[in-house]
Amino acid sequence: MSQSRAGIDLETSLGYLLKETSSALRTAMETVLRPLGMTITHYSCLELLAQRPGLSSSELARGTFVTRQSMNVLLQALERDGLVTRPEQPAAGRVLPTELTAAGRAQRAAASAAVREVELRMTSGLDAAEQAQLGQLLSRCGAALREPGPESPQP
Repeated sequence: MSQSRAGIDLETSLGYLLKETSSALRTAMETVLRPLGMTITHYSCLELLAQRPGLSSSELARGTFVTRQSMNVLLQALERDGLVTRPEQPAAGRVLPTELTAAGRAQRAAASAAVREVELRMTSGLDAAEQAQLGQLLSRCGAALREPGPESPQP
């Protein structure tokens, strides 16, 4: 048996192609966000808060794929820079809901426009139906990986 048959063919491996595309997307996003003084996590946090005001630090960490500790550090910086506000005391429990300030909304709008241009460039070779299909297929792939599965493949 040849090594190519025993292993993964990188030219056709969906996992590899997805990772390669993800890496290219990340690089392109970093390139447009850097001049705005933002990281991808910084932008993602502002975007989440624009769409879902009042999220907690833990919810923001899950939504941006970082640890709670990393999110707390980021939120402290965003609060210091006047981009978000959090109450000094929780209304109930321990949750401190976070909200964008006017400056945070303005920064998010500029970053969102830059990121949208990256997404448009990424999908420029796809028509509207293909873009919709790609979104559906990626959602289904993600859902399948979140489902509990066997620890090892069956023969």
